[in-house]
Amino acid sequence: MRIYNNIDEFVPITNAVVTIGTFDGVHLGHRKIIARLKELADSINGETVILTFFPHPRMILHPEDQDIKMINTMNEKAELLEQLGVDHLIITPFSRDFSNQSAEEYIRDVLVEKIGTKKIVIGYDHRFGKDRQGGLPELQHLAPVYGFEVIEIPEQDIHDVAVSSTRIRKALLSNDIHLANEFLGYPFFISGKVTRGDQIGRTIGYPTANIMVEETYKLIPADGIFAVKVYLDGQEYKGMGYIGHRPTINGMTRNIEVNIFDFNHDIYSQSIRMELLHYVRGDVKFESLDQLKLQLGKDREDVLALLD
Repeated sequence: MRIYNNIDEFVPITNAVVTIGTFDGVHLGHRKIIARLKELADSINGETVILTFFPHPRMILHPEDQDIKMINTMNEKAELLEQLGVDHLIITPFSRDFSNQSAEEYIRDVLVEKIGTKKIVIGYDHRFGKDRQGGLPELQHLAPVYGFEVIEIPEQDIHDVAVSSTRIRKALLSNDIHLANEFLGYPFFISGKVTRGDQIGRTIGYPTANIMVEETYKLIPADGIFAVKVYLDGQEYKGMGYIGHRPTINGMTRNIEVNIFDFNHDIYSQSIRMELLHYVRGDVKFESLDQLKLQLGKDREDVLALLD
């Protein structure tokens, strides 16, 4: 898959089959759309193109809303789309100027001239252009003028996409990991760099890797202990993940940590990926580190049982 960080980097191609959207989560609903995109591209010996935006339009148009969290970072989304066999991903920097294009300007200048769209797969409720005045009717009206075909995504499929994106976020924020993963079609994961912590876990026999997630818009599930799998240097490990404020030691910051089982290597500054498979328990303040250590022993047994 080729990735373009600006529409101007893209050279128009023959028989481009295009869809537009945020594709947050790249979940089962999105995968139905991508499968349809690939079918259409194969039928005309074409190539698939996904046009997405960053930052998320709401971040620009409603900067007062600081609660926007995304299931995937842009790098995570690109990785998932590549796995699905998408040919081209165009990441368009979203700005107020971009949002002020008229519907026809958007269709003519972006979809036709800059991409070379031959078929566009779009939902009945997709809106674009200044004041969101453009939509399916405008595309259908201008399709014969500019020589492309419009394929409408059925309303039920759009409903599935909208509901599952919302439900995935809600599920993660309430630690219903099983439901979130069911809708995603893959385990929800957190990726980042390993940073140095205060090494308290090491003193009680449970050393942890602290994961630094640079993207502040990345959705992080509710606090707790999780059964996880960890991917590091191409290797898979079992582990016990933790999200929380470490109340037993009166922690001041929210940490993301993982105790990797049967592992004792220096991995500071390395990239790590933690897949959340099961929720084990909530975050609890213990009276002492000894009590915490005792509980972590029980948690480890629970995690191993869940991962077997």
